[in-house]
Amino acid sequence: MDFSFDTTLKTRTIFSQILEGLTIEQLNKIPAGFNNNIYWNIKHVVVTQQLLIYGLSSLPMLVTTEEVEDYRKGTKPTKVVAAPDINLLKEQLFFTLEKTKKDYSEGVFKNYTEYTVTTKSTLTNVKEAIEFNNFHEGIHLGYVLALKRLI
Repeated sequence: MDFSFDTTLKTRTIFSQILEGLTIEQLNKIPAGFNNNIYWNIKHVVVTQQLLIYGLSSLPMLVTTEEVEDYRKGTKPTKVVAAPDINLLKEQLFFTLEKTKKDYSEGVFKNYTEYTVTTKSTLTNVKEAIEFNNFHEGIHLGYVLALKRLI
């Protein structure tokens, strides 16, 4: 699993650099033809990782119920985010990954509720969820890079 976690770390490092390099206005901007913004996409990957890995393992998540409601699949931005929101997200990018690595190495993930993702693949265990999560984060990195070119 080291490769999978390293892949996530590299993607999240890119996300962090993007958060650092853009203004609050740029992170909130929704270009014509898009339903969301850069901030939403990055927050969405953190929330989705928590849902896929912890939620489906019936374990407490490291994000709030409100964050899940605002950034899960099928949502779109409902508010303008400010500096404290962005700072929290920068932290969440890395502490959620570190906690997942630690919990995985300690065998915390015992149960898993099967879940069929949008691509019609069915996740049956946490290892598959971690691997699929990298695919999902890569898709959203593509969206973020496209949005960045338009703002």
